[in-house]
Amino acid sequence: MRNTALTAFALTALACAAGVQAAPPKPAALVGTSWKIIQIDGKAPASPKAAMQFQTERISATAGCNGLGGTWRIRQGKLVGGPFVSTMMYCQSISGEDNLMAQERALSALLSATPSIDLTRGKLTLRSLGHSAELVRADGPTQLRIR
Repeated sequence: MRNTALTAFALTALACAAGVQAAPPKPAALVGTSWKIIQIDGKAPASPKAAMQFQTERISATAGCNGLGGTWRIRQGKLVGGPFVSTMMYCQSISGEDNLMAQERALSALLSATPSIDLTRGKLTLRSLGHSAELVRADGPTQLRIR
């Protein structure tokens, strides 16, 4: 019995050290939740309005200007979404730079690329080959609308 427990502990430690991820979240864990985007491709959002919301079969997202929405589900640890619709306004950051538009494009590309999804300790991480986003739970409901 003791050897079995030690073996299980050792295998768990090896899996953690090797970077084995926990099981992906079940869709029910995300339904009805709102998230604040804290990083897009390793950078802080250009807008404080950057957010994502999950409903039963719909996902809404924005980097702070245009709205993006579509269907979603989780399959084999990936967020499978789309088809997506989006508003198409030109958006400029307060600083006058085009980084808001770049983040809009990155967020759209990320969600369309069937990213891996990880929900650990209240942080949601989405990753594809070209883009990534980190999100934390929003305090209250965030209503994102496609114009």
